[in-house]
Amino acid sequence: MEILLLGTGSADGWPNPFCRCDSCLSAAGSVRGQTAALVDDVLLLDCGPEAPRAAMRFGRSLAGVRHILFTHGHPDHVGPAALLMRHWTGAGEPLDVVGPASALDQCRHWVGPDDPVRFVEVSPGDDVRLGDYRLRVLAAAHGADIGGDAVLYDLESVGGRIFWATDTGPLPEETHAAVAGAGYDAVFLEETFGNYTEHGAEHHDLPAFAATLERLRACGAVTAATDVVAVHLSHHNPPEPELTAVLSDSDARPGSDGEVVRVGAAGTAPTHTLVLGGARSGKSAHAEALLAAEPAVTYLATGGVREGDPEWAERIRLHRTRRPESWRTVETTDVAEALRTAETPLLLDCLGTWLTARMDLHRVWDGGALDGVHADIDELVSAWRACPVRAVAVSNEVGSGVVPATASGRLFRDLLGVLNTQIAAESDDVVLMVAGRPLRLPVP
Repeated sequence: MEILLLGTGSADGWPNPFCRCDSCLSAAGSVRGQTAALVDDVLLLDCGPEAPRAAMRFGRSLAGVRHILFTHGHPDHVGPAALLMRHWTGAGEPLDVVGPASALDQCRHWVGPDDPVRFVEVSPGDDVRLGDYRLRVLAAAHGADIGGDAVLYDLESVGGRIFWATDTGPLPEETHAAVAGAGYDAVFLEETFGNYTEHGAEHHDLPAFAATLERLRACGAVTAATDVVAVHLSHHNPPEPELTAVLSDSDARPGSDGEVVRVGAAGTAPTHTLVLGGARSGKSAHAEALLAAEPAVTYLATGGVREGDPEWAERIRLHRTRRPESWRTVETTDVAEALRTAETPLLLDCLGTWLTARMDLHRVWDGGALDGVHADIDELVSAWRACPVRAVAVSNEVGSGVVPATASGRLFRDLLGVLNTQIAAESDDVVLMVAGRPLRLPVP
């Protein structure tokens, strides 16, 4: 099962566009939209007004969606215009629209009379079959106004089992009883209010989140193997490094928009992803997010240390502080051997600095022959193809700017273009980062 997080923020997102608090200012480089997710490209978990466009920004079409699940009727979770967008395409495939009455009542008049749409009203205790998925409907603790009939979802397929738990305060006793022993692959649990505990709303703050998670572990719903992801995050939370540290005390982590979580059968197959981007495009941060769910990662750092270069040292320091403590960093340019023998998921950052090191080794800048560099590229591509674990590689996209003024610059650009092309051809996913936004490129 593959879960693409279309949004991980609260109703006002994080940062709030009208706010200049310290939390919002710190989050300006990592915008979170309203919480929603796309499962296996066929099922939407909540579909607020921002969700359809978020899918497009992350390189996904919604044309294959056959099931839309709403948790409740609040406007950040129900964007009925999506149904009208679908109607305008003349889609003839069946669509299930599932949710409590507060959500479905807002959607019915957005559907054409001949649209093949089936409305499925649900309440806690229901057990529904949707294509390849089994859906168990659970009680939430959320709101007495519109959306007061909020529900949570236990979603299972041959590819895994997840718990979608937004929006809710501390879970009702009946929900704890219903999830006992579930052993979820992943839990997406709302955590709206951070350190603000006097909100009086039926949402989680950080202490309540920790308490709920403790109970879920005690009843066997969450195990040591469960990926626990905090969603519905708002500016009441501390800046992300502090939030990450607090959540890690509960073996949880904050979700990120555009992050792909793979669980169950879909998560066991090795996949290879190439992340391209220009300077400061967010390519390294996105690559790290792709592996955030892994309990252990080997980080292949090819840049090394440059004596007497404080700016480079600061870049390295920032990268290191961003990585989880469970990650192991290996500084090496012998990347091929590391790829072939990897036993844990692996992040290679980056191909550009690796290529520079190989060109240095073969004295290309001094007129040395290129045969050695081409042989190294061939060996690296072969090792990438044979890598037995989940692997993500980062590289610079250098072919879109001005033509380098020097012959050595043009040579590096051309060789990196060749390397990127060959690695892309051996990858399952290729992502281009532009201004912090991931664009998934078609893979033949």
